[in-house]
Amino acid sequence: MQRRHDRVASKNRNQFTEQEKRSRINHSKRTVGKHEVQSWTRATKQSLCLMWQKVKIQLMLSMSFLVTVFWYCRRLYGFLAQLLKRWSDYLQRKFIKNHSVLAEVDLLGYSAREWKGETKQAKHMREAYNELFWNYHIKYLRQVKKDNYCVLRAVLFQILSQGIPFPSWMRERDILKLPEKLLYSQGCNWIQQYSFGPERYTGPNAFGKLRKCMETLKTNWIEISGTKDHEERGNLCNALFSDESKEHRLYEAIKFIMLYEVVEAYEQIKNREEPIPHLFSLLLARDTSSDPLSFMMNHLNSIGDSGCLDQVEIFLLGYLLEVKIRVYRLHRFNTEEFQVNYPDEYRREWSEISLLTEDDRYYHIPVIRT
Repeated sequence: MQRRHDRVASKNRNQFTEQEKRSRINHSKRTVGKHEVQSWTRATKQSLCLMWQKVKIQLMLSMSFLVTVFWYCRRLYGFLAQLLKRWSDYLQRKFIKNHSVLAEVDLLGYSAREWKGETKQAKHMREAYNELFWNYHIKYLRQVKKDNYCVLRAVLFQILSQGIPFPSWMRERDILKLPEKLLYSQGCNWIQQYSFGPERYTGPNAFGKLRKCMETLKTNWIEISGTKDHEERGNLCNALFSDESKEHRLYEAIKFIMLYEVVEAYEQIKNREEPIPHLFSLLLARDTSSDPLSFMMNHLNSIGDSGCLDQVEIFLLGYLLEVKIRVYRLHRFNTEEFQVNYPDEYRREWSEISLLTEDDRYYHIPVIRT
């Protein structure tokens, strides 16, 4: 009995030992599997870390490269932009800026740009521009360079661009001989004090310079007025009014013709010859221009330099060029002086040109579209 019990106990111990072995084996397998998973995970993480380190380095290098490229591109862009601006400025100085009469712009658009705001003056000017647009059929505007040749420039540009021929009295006389006639035939040796606008040139060479001015005026006027094609005539005008030295000679020639006409009128008054137009009486009635010398010294010599034409001188300008100058004076809007003709005594056959001014100092060219 005891032996049987011992065999059972021994058998149970053996079974327990077998179970423990199997349990240990299974635990070992689980432990090994867990270690394997951990090892694989660790290896994977290490691989990913290494890969990320490599990728990170590549990304940093790429970003550094892109930043460097961007910086160089920006510098290159800045350099090219500066180069382009310099080139553009050069072209403007050579081909655009020198244009003393610009291309047509929309009248109301110009008004809106120049007279912004709600001040009384701005509203007044916008109303005047609206009046020109709707009731006077003036749709466009050509801006004229604002200097003290402004009136002469605006008048002469229109005369040449419209192909208006020489005045009748200029066709009958050789205007090239006017300086010689004034100096030698009429003894006006004081014309040596004649000043050429901003050049302020005086002296014994004044006669030769005046002669060149008259030649420039006559040559260009004949050439341009004789051109029948409107587009070709416009191109000639644009070229002429882009050459500062040439156009200044034109204006000085016109100034001298004004002086010559005043000398002629003054001599007629002194000699009590035939009646002279009323505008000469007005001009010589001024204390500052009671004779041709004072007219030259106090008025003509400053034109192009520090002064511009007075209204009575615009009367004289229209008379000697045989054109009716219609001026729209915007600062006189809603008054009888809003629209004025220079001269008021004109012949029906004279051509008509128009000017527009905001202050009786600087003038632009209105363009009428019916």
